[in-house]
Amino acid sequence: MSANITLITLGVADVARATAFYEELGFVKSNTASQAAASFFRAGGVVLALWSREAQRKDAQAESLWNGNGGIAVAQNVASEAEVDAVMARAEAAGARILKQAAKTFWGGYDGYFADPDGNLWEVAFNPHWGLEDDGRIKLPE
Repeated sequence: MSANITLITLGVADVARATAFYEELGFVKSNTASQAAASFFRAGGVVLALWSREAQRKDAQAESLWNGNGGIAVAQNVASEAEVDAVMARAEAAGARILKQAAKTFWGGYDGYFADPDGNLWEVAFNPHWGLEDDGRIKLPE
């Protein structure tokens, strides 16, 4: 059995507001799977879920250890520096807070960081050492 990530859930304060933000970024919501309490988006090989931060904390019985962002960053790799700039601009226009303007990196790539309206951290990156499949998935070197 291989290890796979199938779903990433972001805890949010307001599911409707967060849903509108991610739709502005171009994510496509599943109207069949989504409901008022949770939204589910196609995101390449995984599903991006939005759910109430409080509901998730209670469901996981994580009240004693989870008090916000757990140090996780979600990343979107794109095919060029220009695409990084375009995604960052789209995120800012949708209401994201830019934390790090896109710039060349020490590892030879180009990236920037933003926080969604709930403070979830996103990296947008172009990595010249990794290719992308036609569907946007990373071609991770062996």
